Amino acid sequence: MERSRVLLVDAAPGALLGRELERLLGHGLAVTLNLRRVADRAGARTDWGGRGGRVDFTDFDPFDEAALLAETVRDGLGHHAVKSRAGVPLRAAFLAGATRPGLAHPLRVIGRAGAGTDHVELAAAARHGVTVTHTPGSNAAAVAEFALAQLLALTRGLRSYDEAAHRGEWLAATAPPKELSELTLGIVGPGRIGLALAGRASALGMEVQAFSRRPAITSAPSAPHLAPASASGPDPTPASAPGPAPRPNGSLPDLLATSDVVSLHLPLTPETRGLIGRAELTLMRPGAILLNTARGGIVDEQALADALRDPAHPLAAAAVDTFEHEHAAFASPLFGLPNALLTPHVAGMTRTAMATAALRCADHIAALLAGRPEGIPVVTA
Repeated sequence: MERSRVLLVDAAPGALLGRELERLLGHGLAVTLNLRRVADRAGARTDWGGRGGRVDFTDFDPFDEAALLAETVRDGLGHHAVKSRAGVPLRAAFLAGATRPGLAHPLRVIGRAGAGTDHVELAAAARHGVTVTHTPGSNAAAVAEFALAQLLALTRGLRSYDEAAHRGEWLAATAPPKELSELTLGIVGPGRIGLALAGRASALGMEVQAFSRRPAITSAPSAPHLAPASASGPDPTPASAPGPAPRPNGSLPDLLATSDVVSLHLPLTPETRGLIGRAELTLMRPGAILLNTARGGIVDEQALADALRDPAHPLAAAAVDTFEHEHAAFASPLFGLPNALLTPHVAGMTRTAMATAALRCADHIAALLAGRPEGIPVVTA
């Protein structure tokens, strides 16, 4: 029987690539690897193309929609599944083309090695019979640790001290900062990541409160089931941070007004787009800090930039890891602001988190293609 075909739009990086390929091949899948974001392309061809041609290769820019579609349906064959990790846009035109009549293998599954699926046009996927799966919780510990690093960097002014020291200046602290135990952390979205951050912040003495658009969560959700480990080693599992559940706060305005640090942990949906705008930023406590490791569209970046430029505004600083426009289209009104700590969407990119996401995603794709959807997380419109 012919094997199901999977296109790795952007594979796991470095040494994780081998583990991901072994996992997919171990499930009996035929793999096409896009080499565009592979660091050692020649090595990948030697290791995976020379051993009986275990893997097919292609090389294209995944953010070029026309190129992505052309490679997905090359020679009229098609692929049963595509897998991505960097949020490559999969919109209606791509979905229509990848499932068009006449393809030997129309698209059936989209796998996302990560939690967010806002890059997929879910309604179009449903219309074309494409199932979308992801790996919720795979990077919870990594993102929580990163948000805590953002918090510490801004509350203690590490960047200004570092920059001054590199200029040969001895910068004295003119206004000693508060310790963490004196600060209140407000978490907007107490899901897996929010609760992981809450546990870590509580352990450091912070008072933690949370606002949820859904019924209150009092404990961390369990991780999706993992298939048995392959010969390449056991699956890494994100570490949890047990601790008291954050105090629920039933109102977003109240949380903004009573938190020294506000951290966002929400998916980007029509309901959350623009959730933090000019009015919300004005409500924040004087000297407050905003952290965004969720999605760029949740915050009005122009309003945030204007607030950070205004010395009279209550918002003192922000750390932003996710933007409205990313990758080749990266642009933001936050550029150049000294009180904006900017990073290129790397919060979840630890070795453990990326391995967990890659291997779970491979398991999910294989299970769905084999007609075994039980226990597999699926995202619907």
